[in-house]
Amino acid sequence: QVQLVESGGGLVQTAGSLRLSCAASERTFSNYAMAWFRQAPGKEREFVAAIAWSGNPTYYADSVKGRFTISRDNAKSTLYLQMNSLKAEDTAVYFCAAGGGHASSTRTIYHYWGQGTRVTVSS
Repeated sequence: QVQLVESGGGLVQTAGSLRLSCAASERTFSNYAMAWFRQAPGKEREFVAAIAWSGNPTYYADSVKGRFTISRDNAKSTLYLQMNSLKAEDTAVYFCAAGGGHASSTRTIYHYWGQGTRVTVSS
């Protein structure tokens, strides 16, 4: 059982930056593909970015490509999401997720989820 704890959310102005972290309890963190999803109020949870166990390849939603960067430090069992040039539409609760297969945007391959960290982008 992998426990995931997100941190780093908060209130930021438009065009600002935030770095989210996701700490995993499992020593075998490096065995898992990891991803970030987000859920805005009244909307479905949507894919943001994913990363393979080795760090490559990575995948991004079109809406964040060029602005967000997903990375991982397997030695620290930690996943990151660097978010730059933030927009109001990035406002959401961000969740990290772990899955045993190949990295993908498909939500169902991820079996372990964190509780989420809230990001609010104000103009």
